Amino acid sequence: MFSRWSHSHHNQENDSLQHESKVKELRAALRPLSDRGLKYCTDACLRRYLEARNWNVDKSKKMLEETLKWRSTYKPEEIRWHEIAVEGETGKVYRANFHDRDGRTVLILRPGKQNTTSLHNQLRHLVYMIENAILNLPEGQEQMVWLIDFTGWSLSTSVPIKSARDTINVLQNHYPERLAMAVLYNPPRIFEAFWKIVKYFLDAKTFQKVKFVYPKNKESVELMRSYFDEENLPTDFGGKAILEYNHEEFSKQMVQDDIKSATLWGFDNKLQSTGTDQSGPEITPEPICLAPAAS
Repeated sequence: MFSRWSHSHHNQENDSLQHESKVKELRAALRPLSDRGLKYCTDACLRRYLEARNWNVDKSKKMLEETLKWRSTYKPEEIRWHEIAVEGETGKVYRANFHDRDGRTVLILRPGKQNTTSLHNQLRHLVYMIENAILNLPEGQEQMVWLIDFTGWSLSTSVPIKSARDTINVLQNHYPERLAMAVLYNPPRIFEAFWKIVKYFLDAKTFQKVKFVYPKNKESVELMRSYFDEENLPTDFGGKAILEYNHEEFSKQMVQDDIKSATLWGFDNKLQSTGTDQSGPEITPEPICLAPAAS
């Protein structure tokens, strides 16, 4: 018995040594990074990209460099609440005030509460919320959980297939290993038609993280219990807490988080609104581009 334990323990140690050497190998293979690129590419980050590509250094490098390119043009860390606040008015995507049992940040998505038509802004809002979920992770936790409530959802309010694909691509390609689980809570029968198409955009790893949960199904209920304390979990997801989204309160929280994010990324918060709300291409003051874009 002891020898079997020590054998498996030995294997684990071997794995982690191999993994560490892959992290070093990947770091050495990267092009010179901008300041923000360096800040982004922590060892934990490199591990996530390696994990997503089954520890293949070349594939992970390609994936990570694509993300660095995307981040240098999309600038997710520079999106500010005032630019996308209108998207949050109905509470269609927001960060919950509770975590799961492992301390993961929880995003609540309620697609039935769609209130806007610009797919560009909807994606910016979602990216902002993903970045915000990451910003609020406790020490040692790297993942989030999505709870998706289908109340009020219909094919007419659903996003176009292309937009669903773009969203999935951003999540899979630029936030690897950030999603622990996506709960699709009580989706209507008609959702199956949408899902039949959308599931082809998911890679195998992401596909396994999607859980269909039905309140009358015993396994579903047990799955939710294993992840959540029902005292925290809203009744909308089979728990006991009352879910109320207060846009004003949430906005105050996000403005505070914007300051926290600016400090983290090493730029001051001059991105704050001067009261004029610019939509369309973001107009940001020049001095923000401290770091040369990763070429």
